Amino acid sequence: MHHFKKSLLTGLTLAMAVCMAQAQNLIKYVDPFIGTGGHGHTYPGATVPFGMVQLSPDNGTEGWDWCSGYNFGDSTITGFSHMHLSGTGCGDWVDISVMPNTKLIDDNEKFFKVKFSHKNEKATPGFYSVNMDNGIKVALTATERCGFHQYTFPTGCNPVLRFHLSYGMNWDAATKTRIIQLNDSTVVGYRYSTGWAKVQEIYFAAHTSQPISKMYLYNNKDHNEVSLIKEEGAVYNGELEFKDLNGKPLLLKVALSSISSELAMKALNEIPGWDFNQVKKNAEQKWEAEMEKMQIKTTDDHLKHIFYTALYHCCMAPVLYSDADGRYKNSKGELHQMPNTTKNGNSQRYTVFSLWDTFRGLNPLFTLTQPERNIDILNSMLAFYEENGLLPVWDLSTYETNCMSGYHAVPVLADAVLKNTPGVDPERAYQAMRKSAFQDIRGTKDYIRHGYLPQDKEGFSVTITLEYAYDDWCIAQVAKKLGKMDDYSLFMKRADAYKVLFDAKTGFIRGKNSDGSWFEPFNPYFTCTDPNKSMYEEGNAWQYTFFVPHDVRGLAMQYGSYDLFMNKLDSLFFTTTSTALFESGPPDVSGLVGQYAHGNEPSHHIAYMYSFVGAPWKTQHRVRYILDSMYHDNPDGYAGNEDCGQMSAWAIWSMTGFYPANPANGEYVFGSPSFDEVTLKLAGNKKMVIKATNNAKDHPYIQKVSLNGKPYSKTYIDHSVLMQGGTLEFVMGPKPNKQWGTKKEDWPASASY
Repeated sequence: MHHFKKSLLTGLTLAMAVCMAQAQNLIKYVDPFIGTGGHGHTYPGATVPFGMVQLSPDNGTEGWDWCSGYNFGDSTITGFSHMHLSGTGCGDWVDISVMPNTKLIDDNEKFFKVKFSHKNEKATPGFYSVNMDNGIKVALTATERCGFHQYTFPTGCNPVLRFHLSYGMNWDAATKTRIIQLNDSTVVGYRYSTGWAKVQEIYFAAHTSQPISKMYLYNNKDHNEVSLIKEEGAVYNGELEFKDLNGKPLLLKVALSSISSELAMKALNEIPGWDFNQVKKNAEQKWEAEMEKMQIKTTDDHLKHIFYTALYHCCMAPVLYSDADGRYKNSKGELHQMPNTTKNGNSQRYTVFSLWDTFRGLNPLFTLTQPERNIDILNSMLAFYEENGLLPVWDLSTYETNCMSGYHAVPVLADAVLKNTPGVDPERAYQAMRKSAFQDIRGTKDYIRHGYLPQDKEGFSVTITLEYAYDDWCIAQVAKKLGKMDDYSLFMKRADAYKVLFDAKTGFIRGKNSDGSWFEPFNPYFTCTDPNKSMYEEGNAWQYTFFVPHDVRGLAMQYGSYDLFMNKLDSLFFTTTSTALFESGPPDVSGLVGQYAHGNEPSHHIAYMYSFVGAPWKTQHRVRYILDSMYHDNPDGYAGNEDCGQMSAWAIWSMTGFYPANPANGEYVFGSPSFDEVTLKLAGNKKMVIKATNNAKDHPYIQKVSLNGKPYSKTYIDHSVLMQGGTLEFVMGPKPNKQWGTKKEDWPASASY
């Protein structure tokens, strides 16, 4: 009996040890530095999945490649701020910056910088550390609304923490700040700012593990004792001075709220004690749980790093905006509470909706990987609609930046409704979608009046026409589902707008004026940031001619036959120059294969279009080539801006073996799986195992497919079938099987033909 107890205890101890080891099982493959170099625009700092706090270093350098505050090519640090954007093309946030130093920082230094070396820097999910050249050792971790700092100062110095509330870069600038000392270890305050989002207010509360000797206030001019500051409505910074800590770490907690400093104080309770390692472990466990949703088998560690870092980046946006109880203050200054639609706890409001990017791949991925959180994400869009009268285009801090074209909350909500997502009211969503389709801004009136947007009425007219046409197709599908057949007919007609702009003579979709004449001059390679000169936003005629994801065969027949269409696709990839014709050219047009631009989102579905017209082996070849050439496990491992998860979502889908080429119809078109096996954890404790037999780098071609042991001839899998779980098996080979997937009944859906 005693022997049995001893064995049981030994077994439990071993089981616990195994669990602890497994907690590091997948996150060890995540490298937060991937994407921080080149044009990736990601940040390396500490955060938890979709957390309000993104505690990360800022270089103190301005410019496009510092949109996240940090670029791997830099070598200085100006502070560790609590809010960052992942992979965007616009620089904002970097709110509530804290900088440690060994003495008071000179008043007149806007960007006080300390040098560091990458060899003294480390980043893992939920953790960041650096030893700066001034001798201070920095370690950071986070909870959802609270950043946790650990600073170890050299002995014999005068430890200082600067709350650099005036710190801003690129588009962002502080308009009003405040910091108040409540007691010997607590300060509270706020930072109001303007930038890409014109109205931003964030409140904070900070608690130190050691008593503050003295607090100074200054505004880049003079340090002053607190009692000397009388001016209201100004931008001030705070500097906390401490006694020599004799090598003992100084710990700092900083919590955020959109409503008040008092509620930020409440959020400090997310970290009850001072156990830094425990908070770090908790963050790691949250990340491990995300990684476990997709478990891969491959002997290639490079692919593991690329895949799991991509999955990590798919959890960086949108981010929490509300307090734990679901309350928030929006950019209009209104207090709101998210209505409770979830089973577990309070519903939450999210922000950072980079919808022009993420509607294509990331949002459809959430329907698989975030079934519960996605309900709050979708209802956050509907809350935005109710507060502002329209669905968000690019929501930052609940402010409409109106960045980029289209009304792409529509495909995201349509996808959710068509997939019968619980917790989202289809009628409420439909009315919001319809409102966007009849807005009186952003060229919509002229688009409706003419059946396309004329270039002499509004710039980037082709991009806007094509994107509205796709969004309108999405509205039509929801109208049909809800029995609104008049609306279905109306929006299906609008979805054909691309045909009006197709020029059979040049073989491109191009701009027209309001009198029906072609807009001149026309060069299919030309791209420009000036909308008056360019018909295409962040792209050219080569890339945008193929943006008809709802009606690929309808587009193909504009060329006269599927073969002629495939010739056009081939010429995009192979026979055109990779030198785009730029004038004040957008750097977003990157990652070129011919004129296919993987570094920017409008191209992301194009490689999959061959499967719609009977040549799936060409899709398989192109997808594998793009995966191998455009994703690497180093700091400049992305071909362009990571864009809040979309660049990564493309890789996640495509490495798994399929992609939502039409992101709202629930069909995932097969490409070329990278792994021997992927296990997808699905809702209801179900699993879909995707196997690739005979897989190898030089075996990109599908020979045959089976689903649950039975031959499967379709070139796609439907969402409803995938969600049932089971085993999907691809048999791969070195040469194309030109018989598989060529019958029309096996092709993905198209609105016509």
